[in-house]
Amino acid sequence: MDTMIGFAGVVVATLVALFAALALQMALLKATFLLMQPATADRRLPRTDLQRGTQLVARAYARNK
Repeated sequence: MDTMIGFAGVVVATLVALFAALALQMALLKATFLLMQPATADRRLPRTDLQRGTQLVARAYARNK
């Protein structure tokens, strides 16, 4: 009976260690993917200075008239 209880304890300890190792591996894998993103990856859209460009085109067109 003591042998069966000891074996069950080893099985439970092994399963707990397995799930802890899997959780740690997933956390490290997510951190690795976050660190692998390029530094220039910006999710915001770049600001276009359309108003200033339109003014410059209008001035250039007015000079050529």
